[in-house]
Amino acid sequence: MPDEFEARVVRKISWRILPFVMLLYFVSFLDRVNVGFAAFTMNKAIGLSPAAYGLGGGLFFIGYFLFEVPSNLILYRVGVRVWIARVMVTWGIVSACSAFVIGPHSFYALRFLLGVAEAGFFPGIILYLSVWFPARYRAIAAAAFMAAAPISTAIGSPISGALMELPRFAGLSNWQWLYLIEAAPAVVLGFVVLKFLTDEPRDATWLTAEEREWLVEKLRAERSGPAGADGHSLSSVWRTLYDIRVITLSLIYLGTSAGLYTLGLWAPLILRQYQFSSLETGWINAVPSVAAVAGMTLWARHSDQTLERTWHVVIPCVAACLGFVWAGSAHTAWGVIFALVVVNIGISAAKAPLWAMASTFLSGAGAAAGIAMINSIGNLGGFIGPYMIGWIKGRTGSYTGGLYLVGGTLAVSAVLTLVLSRRRVEL
Repeated sequence: MPDEFEARVVRKISWRILPFVMLLYFVSFLDRVNVGFAAFTMNKAIGLSPAAYGLGGGLFFIGYFLFEVPSNLILYRVGVRVWIARVMVTWGIVSACSAFVIGPHSFYALRFLLGVAEAGFFPGIILYLSVWFPARYRAIAAAAFMAAAPISTAIGSPISGALMELPRFAGLSNWQWLYLIEAAPAVVLGFVVLKFLTDEPRDATWLTAEEREWLVEKLRAERSGPAGADGHSLSSVWRTLYDIRVITLSLIYLGTSAGLYTLGLWAPLILRQYQFSSLETGWINAVPSVAAVAGMTLWARHSDQTLERTWHVVIPCVAACLGFVWAGSAHTAWGVIFALVVVNIGISAAKAPLWAMASTFLSGAGAAAGIAMINSIGNLGGFIGPYMIGWIKGRTGSYTGGLYLVGGTLAVSAVLTLVLSRRRVEL
C-alpha cells in the first residue's frame, strides 16, 4: 500500500493534470466523430454513398498513421506544451474547414488533413502521463484520460443531435454549423495549453521541493526499457520500432480501434434506421458511453490493484466481440442498444491495461517512438472498421456483415494478447 506522502503527491498530480487532459481529449474525440451526426444530411448534400462515407471517415487514420511517429518524436524534443498547443490549433482549423466540403473528394481531403493535424496528440498525452505517474498508477491515469472518449460521446451526442435540428441559417446548413461550433473549443484550448501544462516534474512549481524531489527519484528508479542506458539515443528509437512487443501491441490495439471508431462513425446511422429523430438518436447514443465510463474506470482500478494486465485486456476484447455479433444479429432497436452497451464497455475497458503494458518496457525517446508506433498502427483499425462497414453496407444493404467483421478483429486482439503472454514476453 502506498504511504501517506506518496498518496498525497499522486493525488495532487492527478487533480492538476487529469481533468485538463481529459478536456483536451473530449474535444479531440468530438471533432473526430461528429461526422457521424453530420452525415444525417451532409451525405445527401454532397453526394456521399455509404462506401464513400466509410472511406472518407477512415481516411482520417491514414493521415494519422503517416505522421504519428514523427509528430511524437518532435513532441519529445520540443516539449508537450508547445507541440500539443500546435496540434490543437491546427486540428481545430481543419475541422472547421470541413463545413465547406462540396463533394466526395474534398471530404476525403479534409478527413485526411484532420488526421495529419491531430497526429501525435493521443500518444503524446500517453507519454506525458508516463512522465508524471509512477507505474502502479498508470492504468487508472490512462483510464481517466481515455474516459474522455466515451464521455465525449455521452455529452457530445445529445449536443450534436440538437445541432442537427437547427434550421438553415446565414446560408449554412445544420451539418455545417455542427462542424464550425464544435471546432472552436480546440483552437481556444490550444492557447490555454501553453499556460497550463508543465512539461516535466522538475519544472512543477505547484509541487513543493520535497514532492518534486520524491517524484523525480521515484520515476528515475522505475525507468527501464529495451534501450537500457541508451534510452534517449536514436538507436533506441529504431530498436523500439522493431521490438516484437511493440508490433504485437500495435496489432492488438488495431482491433480495439476498429471497434471504437466503428461506433463513433456508424452507431448514429445504425440507430437512425429505427426512425429516431436527430435529437433522440443523440440521447440514445449517449447511453452506452455512460456505462463505458463506469466500466473502464472500475476495470482499470482492478488492473492496477492486482498488477495484472493480460486478462484485463483479453476479457473486454471478447465481450466487445460478442457485442458486435449481437448488434449484427439483433432485429429490434432495444437489442441493438443493449449490444452497443456491451461493445462500449468492452472496448473502453481494454484500453487502459493495454497502455499500462506498453509503459512497463518503454522509456525515453524509445517511449515516444514506441507509443506512437502502437497508436499509429493500431489506429489503422479506425480506417479498416468504418470503411468495411460502409463497403459491405453498400453491397448488401445491411450492417450485419460489417459488424461481424469488426467483432472478428477484437477476437484476434484477444488471441494475440494471450499469445504474447504465453511466450513470456515481459509485460
